[in-house]
Amino acid sequence: MKVCMFAGHREAYQSGIDTRLRMAIETVLSSDTTFEFLTGGMGEFDAKAAAAVRSAKRQHPELDIKLTLVSPYMSNEFNKNKEYYENSFDDIVIPSELADVHYKAAIKKRNEWMVDRSDYLIAYVYRDFGGAAD
Repeated sequence: MKVCMFAGHREAYQSGIDTRLRMAIETVLSSDTTFEFLTGGMGEFDAKAAAAVRSAKRQHPELDIKLTLVSPYMSNEFNKNKEYYENSFDDIVIPSELADVHYKAAIKKRNEWMVDRSDYLIAYVYRDFGGAAD
């Protein structure tokens, strides 16, 4: 199994990003038959990445592709929009290692958790400051 994560700035308004995402995902899909894609689910880039993975799942029914939302902490949003999350993701994970992490540090620690488990990283960074640039 190959694991791929997404990381990037919240805003994703540059032209061609959807095409580049699909191409990057296709490159990953050429490496194995079983995959897990990890997304943080925060912002436009993560939404585009998740949509691209869902599209790849439809285009490649012969492959075992799983889309996992990795949240830095529990959110009431999961309960309020339960149907959306159940239909959009194969799994939702809140790493136990983040249980005692202050919420302001949890996103960075969540990203480190995803990096530690990934074979691939598909990133969208268009400026040299902000969390994605770290």
